[in-house]
Amino acid sequence: MTERQKRFLILAALAVIAAGAGLLWNLGALIAFIRSITQWLVETIGRLGYAGVVALMFLESSFFPFPSEVVLPPAGYLAWRGEMSFQAVIASGIGGSILGAVFNYWFAARFGRPFLLKYGRYFFVSRESLEKADVFFERHGHISTLVGRLLPVIRQYISLPAGVTRMHPGRFIFYTSLGAGLWVVVLTLTGYLLGEHQELLERYLHVLTFACVAVAVLLAGGYLLRYRFMTRKRAGREDNEKKL
Repeated sequence: MTERQKRFLILAALAVIAAGAGLLWNLGALIAFIRSITQWLVETIGRLGYAGVVALMFLESSFFPFPSEVVLPPAGYLAWRGEMSFQAVIASGIGGSILGAVFNYWFAARFGRPFLLKYGRYFFVSRESLEKADVFFERHGHISTLVGRLLPVIRQYISLPAGVTRMHPGRFIFYTSLGAGLWVVVLTLTGYLLGEHQELLERYLHVLTFACVAVAVLLAGGYLLRYRFMTRKRAGREDNEKKL
């Protein structure tokens, strides 16, 4: 791993920590928002059905900062009441997440890359740095997408660099589905298991967030260790071949 890649990983880790700190700082406001809007969402989702879940999760995964924490637990609650299918809620949540992520990917690929190629020098983004970002996402885009989908704030915008670097679309959708699927299942299952005690959601929301962040850190750490091991192993094999 080059020094530039190491600096990139350090900056990425700092950005994740800053995003997590910002979430915790505003967690009280988020909980108050959840308390005030949950009942309205239960009624709205009940009227719109699965299309409403898809639409709201599309917004959550695109540019509009609409938190999935206020969409999926109420839908899980309606599944507990027998008014919706638990499996269909999961499918709708994942489908909406993928559609929103694909929209961001397309937008960044269609408009973001040409813009940066033309005006990037004014934002300290050179053609060389874009090419290096292409190489990075070609090698590590899958883990970046998967981990990014599990992190607060990051999950909405991880599709943008993937689109700018034009990560392989099939790989992007696959790992987006994995990350989004885990988050959707966790939130929907929480609403389902809480049943009529939805007021307890505010007590467990930060636990769910910390758990997903912990999983993301473990995945990233495991991948980094494996990558370094494979790199050293490959370098050792090349040295042995040269000696022969």
